[in-house]
Amino acid sequence: MRAQPSVLVVEDDVHIAHVLSFMLERQGYLVTHAADGRVAVQHVVSQPPPDLVLLDVMLPYVDGFEIVGLIRAQAGWEGVPVIMLTAKNTERDTVRALDAGANDFIIKPFQPQELLARLRRFLKPED
Repeated sequence: MRAQPSVLVVEDDVHIAHVLSFMLERQGYLVTHAADGRVAVQHVVSQPPPDLVLLDVMLPYVDGFEIVGLIRAQAGWEGVPVIMLTAKNTERDTVRALDAGANDFIIKPFQPQELLARLRRFLKPED
């Protein structure tokens, strides 16, 4: 077990990625950032799995739905909790994300404390 739980943040918006990284690091998580779908795919196929993935739906090159499918098919990654983030607030997108294999779904703009509470459902930072 790692000293710090690790989170892969897949987010193309620089400001949101910065806020997420800052929030998570302050809570004791080790954060890795992938800035677009291609970088995320390369990370999934070449790196050991993190403890959790925060995954934007709308990304350049490869969208979040395709990436969650890859995560579920990748050896060692299949059980990693995935929380998808999106600016789209439609039932269709929520259903599509959950059907693709996401464990949870958060609408942007998100409330920081709600996001952290949802993460805690899957991760427990060690003191």
